[in-house]
Amino acid sequence: MKNETDTYSIETSSEFNPDDRSNPHIRTHNTLRGADLLVRTLEEVGVEFVFGYPGGAIMPVYDALTNSRLTHILARHEQGAAFMAEGYARVSGKVGVCLATSGPGLTNLVTGIADAFADSVPMVAIVGQVPAQLMGTDAFQEVDGIGITMPIVKHSYVIRHTKDIPKIIWEAVTIATSGRPGPVVIELPKDIGTAEITDNAHTPPLSVVAMGDNETSVSRAREIIESSQKPLLYVGGGVVIAGAVDALRDFVSRTNIPVVATLKGLGAIPTDDDNFIGMLGMHGLKAANYAVQDCDLLIALGARFDDRVTGKLDDFAPNATIIHMDIDAGEINKLRKADHAMTGAMAENLWAIKPENLNIDEWRRDIFVKKERYRFQYPEGKSTEPQGIYAPKLLKELSEIVDEKAIFTCDVGQHQMWVAQHCRFMRPQAHLTSGGLGAMGFGMPAGIGAKIAEPESTVITITGDGSIMMNIQELATLNRYGINLKIVLLDNSSLGMVRQWQTLFYKGNYSEIDLSDNPDFAEVARAFGIKAFTINKADEVSGALEKLLKTPGPCLIHVKIDPKENVWPLVPPGADIANMIEELPCQTS
Repeated sequence: MKNETDTYSIETSSEFNPDDRSNPHIRTHNTLRGADLLVRTLEEVGVEFVFGYPGGAIMPVYDALTNSRLTHILARHEQGAAFMAEGYARVSGKVGVCLATSGPGLTNLVTGIADAFADSVPMVAIVGQVPAQLMGTDAFQEVDGIGITMPIVKHSYVIRHTKDIPKIIWEAVTIATSGRPGPVVIELPKDIGTAEITDNAHTPPLSVVAMGDNETSVSRAREIIESSQKPLLYVGGGVVIAGAVDALRDFVSRTNIPVVATLKGLGAIPTDDDNFIGMLGMHGLKAANYAVQDCDLLIALGARFDDRVTGKLDDFAPNATIIHMDIDAGEINKLRKADHAMTGAMAENLWAIKPENLNIDEWRRDIFVKKERYRFQYPEGKSTEPQGIYAPKLLKELSEIVDEKAIFTCDVGQHQMWVAQHCRFMRPQAHLTSGGLGAMGFGMPAGIGAKIAEPESTVITITGDGSIMMNIQELATLNRYGINLKIVLLDNSSLGMVRQWQTLFYKGNYSEIDLSDNPDFAEVARAFGIKAFTINKADEVSGALEKLLKTPGPCLIHVKIDPKENVWPLVPPGADIANMIEELPCQTS
């Protein structure tokens, strides 16, 4: 049902009467179908929204949904449903639930499941399966969902007995949300969904309690920090996952230790905080990368020393002692040996560590001189388009005119790095991106999920002309539910990041990156019922951004930018992060 508000509802038949005991959706007072039990248990664990697409094997669950308190959001592709569940989970802090049928339904979820695994997002994917007696016979729409997804889930289930449904749902949600979060897959054979069972007692929730490290470990961390002259906090997405944002902010305010962040760690410290230097890594800020290479103590919080952060690992923070805090013990010493490791509750550890008499004033002065020296500049025109739109400046202006609760969801490519470099983020939920997997097509469906999680917040999807085509069908979802998502589509008529690498590292051999035959994206959006308009000149930006934000309901702004603009700085493959390529003369071919 389309509307212009920030509430979402589903149309139901006026003929449906829940008090009519002859209605096929209603079981007798002491019996339930498996699908009814599954839906009821989702309600009991606190699920409010599910994202999905129906089909044969999952149809019993969809039959049960019509008589439930759950709100179902119909995506137009199962991948979109998975990304919506992710966006919802990342903003709400609750588990994201997606539904799909067997076979292609499951395989279409795989990219979203893999993304949730890579970025540690709590998700439960419930997929239909052929009847139990047909499993293993190559029945219609049968695939081995458990085998396919095993490397990219925390756990998986095939429900063999209807009575086990409550226990499995509770366990799945607990596993998905506890420790290092991640996706769980549940396969429901169709006959288990339709089988009737006598109503039984509800399964109680499980509890998982994380404790801080012992006093000796805390004392040792304090001693290491107090003995350092050049300490630096290296903040990753694990800080958010561990619920340690407040503890981190308190720790930084007490110690004034400078902070750098990964792509997933942005917003854990407000990006305009005096102690924040910037994002580090391949497209990190110069001052941030230099700080890492110069520090004598690197305190890694919920970070995993990813290759996009470290560059040449052997030369990363070469003079630093390493303190590594992570809720996942498997990350400790995986890539960089820690001099001191802490795997207990991060928030408790940060509250407990109280270093005194830090002598870091000279270090801070040196860092912030560099921060000012290497601050980004925002000229009106760039490269071959003197009056054209400079995307970083547009993004900076946009992030400054929205309020502090605004949420940016991002696709993958050059625009993703520009958002990370130039936008203001006051909280971690303000920046949603596909970090570990780097999945194009993430932005718009994640924005839908984010807006459903926080309907009162301004949610903006930043996408590119390559990325939006991956899940452009979700414009229909925006239109159906009237979801007030704002979309900024940066169109450089190419696969910009691939083109940039081909320019720098493949001698300008441009292979399959030309998207000059793109459609008129504003016209496409209007065909889906979405308000849209196009700009291509710098003097149009301010008015266009104001129009985008004030237009009721979903709206798309199609921004044409210089096809040859690149993301700077860039750490080339095999180099340490202090050896950055800076802006080169514009390529003309």
